[in-house]
Amino acid sequence: MVYDLQGEAGMTPVVGLLYSAVVQNYQRLRLISEGMSQEEVDFKGPNHNHNSTAQLIRHVTYVDLNWVYRLKGQPLPTSLQEEYGPMTDVNNRLPMVKGESLSALVSKYERVIRMLKDTCRELTDEDLVQMVTFGHANEKQATIRWGLWHMADHSRYHQAHINQLRKWYKENRP
Repeated sequence: MVYDLQGEAGMTPVVGLLYSAVVQNYQRLRLISEGMSQEEVDFKGPNHNHNSTAQLIRHVTYVDLNWVYRLKGQPLPTSLQEEYGPMTDVNNRLPMVKGESLSALVSKYERVIRMLKDTCRELTDEDLVQMVTFGHANEKQATIRWGLWHMADHSRYHQAHINQLRKWYKENRP
């Protein structure tokens, strides 16, 4: 098998390349989580003090959803905030997710990826230098180009956590 990042049809070259990086990481997330039981999806590590795969997938999905709306230059609709969020709980941690199936979590993420595709089709390479704000209080600024790269990077970062959870789960199963 040959791996490559190729632009997406209907997108300008750099936008398509960055979108492709996000999609490849989404596909990798699906691959590394494939076949997980509900118990494993909800597993929080050997001492029950880590974020579960369910929490991590929901988190990556919600972060990407926020980025899609930043890229569009629009606020995230309240209905989507309620459906996908919140970003953190009252203790500033990832919200508890328990009992939500892997297929439901991945399906929601796939919906965000479709929204991203539609958004990227509207962007041009020249748009990539536009600034957007992000962060808990919108105190940070980045280009759209960085935002797309960050979506791919952020997903990959949490995939390492999921891989570790899978290892621990296999080692700690009765």
